[in-house]
Order: sequence, then structure tokens, then C-alpha cells
Amino acid sequence: MGRHGTIAGRKAAQDSKRAAVFTKYARAITVAAKGGGDPEYNAALRVAIEKAKSISMPNDNITRAIKKGTGELAGETYEELSFEGYGAGGVAVIVDALTDNKNRTTSAVRSTFDKYGGNLGTPGCVSYMFSRKGVIIIEKTDAIDEDTLMETALEAGADDMVVHEDSFEIQTDPSEYSNVHGALIDAGYIIAESDIEYLPSMEASPQDASAIKNLKKMIDILEDNDDVQKVYTNSGIDLYEE
Repeated sequence: MGRHGTIAGRKAAQDSKRAAVFTKYARAITVAAKGGGDPEYNAALRVAIEKAKSISMPNDNITRAIKKGTGELAGETYEELSFEGYGAGGVAVIVDALTDNKNRTTSAVRSTFDKYGGNLGTPGCVSYMFSRKGVIIIEKTDAIDEDTLMETALEAGADDMVVHEDSFEIQTDPSEYSNVHGALIDAGYIIAESDIEYLPSMEASPQDASAIKNLKKMIDILEDNDDVQKVYTNSGIDLYEE
């Protein structure tokens, strides 16, 4: 549970940063829309829109982001960046960003690592400890039959389904992610979270209270940065737990 925490814990953390989350999701929609503005024919855009709707992003914001991506409205050009390093306690950290200013984002990420006892490294220094997977989270309810959900996911191309305390975690190859996501939506399932993520193949669980505090603070500051889309760790402890 350390990687994801509970749905309630993640939602509480997300709600406290709603404006920043809207900005991140709008950027993701804009980038996806460069491949076409119709979600029926652009699977990446369809997924990005579904994710935005899951956090109640207003339709006007979604439409504006799509138009920026298709060129109907003037907008910034975003560059994808990825940073790797270690946080306090030896926890591996990967930071994915979308930015219109590479120098600004690099400087902010580096200073955050330095300030909270981390060490920003070179590309590849920690990513070998992770695998790239599509991850789709569905909240457990009495209405969901586990076997039926698994059958639907596997038939659509999923690799596996992991059962957590309050959720089902469906894992896919990145190439099958959009197909599985769409099939689950079409089958009527409500998706709590979904993304193509880095899943750790080994975990690090710092025991020192000071290291844990610094790690949580570093992750919090990074996630608050508008340029940062997602932060991944191989932490064996729940970083969203109070």
C-alpha cells in the first residue's frame, strides 16, 4: 500500500491542491490533443479527458485545453522532462514534468531535492528499479463483482489485477492501456485514477522519522509544482498517511 496509499488519503491530498491539479490535467489534455481533437479517434485524449472529469474539472477548461492543443487557440508549447534521483532515506524518485521553460523546471526540481536531503542523479540512475505499466484504479463497492471485473479487464488486454483494501488495481502493458481503459468505461465501471506509471520492482522503507518527514515534504513540494505531472517512488511506506 505504500506506493498508492488509500483512495481516501490520495483524494484528500489531491483536494488540497485542486488548482494545481487542474493546471496539470489541462496541460496533459493540450499535449494529447496535438494528436487530434476528437476523443473518439484519439485514445490518449479520451483518457486525459476522463481523468480531468474525475476531478470535476469544468467543461470550459477541458474545451479550452483541447483547442490549445489543436491550434484553435494560442497556447504554450510544452516539453516532456523526466528527472531521477534519491530522496531522504534512500528512496528512489522519478519526476515527470511538462514545461514551457526547461531551465525553470530543472532548477526548481534540483533545489527541492537538495533542500530536503535528496540527491538528483543522471537519467537511468533509478529507473532500472521500476517497470513502465498502465495502472487503472477502481474503488471497491458492493456492486462490483471481482471476477467479472477481472474478466472484463483481461479480455481487453490487461496483464493483471491486484486487490487492495479499498480498490482494484488493474495493470496493463503501456500499449494496451488505452484499450483497457476504454473497455472498462464502456462496461460502466467508474475509474478513480488511471495513468501510465512507473511501478517499483524493489522497495525502500526508511525507518528514521526525520528522513520520512523530509521525504514526505519533498514529494509534497514537487507535486505542488505546476510543471510536475507525476512523482513516483519505491517507498514501502504510505507517503500520504498523516
